[in-house]
Amino acid sequence: MHKLKPITPLGGHAAHVDQIGTLTIIEVVDQALASLAARNGQREVLQKALPLRLPDVGKSTSDGDFTVFWIGPDQWMVSAAHDAHELLAAELKQMVGAAASVTEQTDGWCRFDVSGAAHCGLFERLSSVPIRAMQPGEVQRGLIEHLGAFIWRIEGDRMAVLAPRSAAASLHQTLVAAARSIS
Repeated sequence: MHKLKPITPLGGHAAHVDQIGTLTIIEVVDQALASLAARNGQREVLQKALPLRLPDVGKSTSDGDFTVFWIGPDQWMVSAAHDAHELLAAELKQMVGAAASVTEQTDGWCRFDVSGAAHCGLFERLSSVPIRAMQPGEVQRGLIEHLGAFIWRIEGDRMAVLAPRSAAASLHQTLVAAARSIS
């Protein structure tokens, strides 16, 4: 019998943490992800079926166990603690029925949280997203070097970056190099 063990996007058995000057870069591995897309004309039905508020363009909301951010017209990414919601996509599909399409996204993305006083300088070196103008809860899709990513201001000096899992090592190397360049 095979004894399979899950690995993180960076290939480890535990989340990777880097402390560089005042910046901390954390590989986030404890969140389940699912995308949610309202079917044509079903947004109101979808909203009524969910125990959470769907955010507007470029925003995120947190309600109970769930955090949701906007990813496109009538499309959202839903996040919840993996231990409590391992089957997040199935849970959501049961709630919304035919009002939306739901797809599992957990292993398709990597997430790094960046925090510290110099976080704006780091992101200004890597992206044209106006980091200093972003308010807590705002999310923008942009490029970090050559890579499409969601850049999300969680709170004051804490940002999250979500990108395709296949690019986790490249994104991590980019974040670390930028952090070292400003420390």
